[in-house]
Amino acid sequence: MTATRRVLAYARFEAIGILRNGEQLLVAVVLPALALLGLGVATVVSLPLDGMKRIDLIAPGVLALAIMSSSFTSQAIATAFDRRWGVLRQLSTTPLGPRGIVLGKVLAVLAVQVLQVVALSGLAVAVGWRPDLGGLGAALLTWVLGSICFTSLGLLVAARLRAEAVLAVANLLWLAMAAIGGLVLPADGDTRFAVPLASWLPSGALGDAMRAALVDGALAEVALVVLAAWTVACLTAAARWFRPTE
Repeated sequence: MTATRRVLAYARFEAIGILRNGEQLLVAVVLPALALLGLGVATVVSLPLDGMKRIDLIAPGVLALAIMSSSFTSQAIATAFDRRWGVLRQLSTTPLGPRGIVLGKVLAVLAVQVLQVVALSGLAVAVGWRPDLGGLGAALLTWVLGSICFTSLGLLVAARLRAEAVLAVANLLWLAMAAIGGLVLPADGDTRFAVPLASWLPSGALGDAMRAALVDGALAEVALVVLAAWTVACLTAAARWFRPTE
């Protein structure tokens, strides 16, 4: 079997595992769906709408949240406990190797995110979302970069901390990025959650680029450059320092 076929086979195995894990689906689909309905329909939080509908602003941010959830939080926790239980130790002794594990996990996450995006986009459209279809290409580029970036970051966190610490850190970072990281709401918007420096974080860059693509149909060059830089850094670090054992 060639190296490519090995990675693809492992990616398929990982994707099936994610879809069968109820806790990962909760973080990846259920919580983003609740955020979509809570912020996109309810009027509790003040938003910088500038004449647009709430759902049109919130939906791209929720898609970014879903991408981050399945890429970072779910992968960091699952990988940390796979390391604890020795699953990755056994896989690393096969021709797949540590780098094959990293690539396989990235591909598995991208495959699962197709289902995430379809489900959440369908829900958003059902409650009135009308995205700018001219930005679909930019949104796709943002999606791929964000997925690779956060999956690599999740694997890196899982490789450097013990499983119990990863569980706490991954969930805390999820809350921070969702609330004040520029992911769901604009980092420089007129809300009490605005944090200007968040635009330079991978979460802020992902959210900004997704909003520019699906709200304005535009390519957010600065945000994409920031996200691409984080992607290269995180992927390189994960490929170099990821270890299958604690």
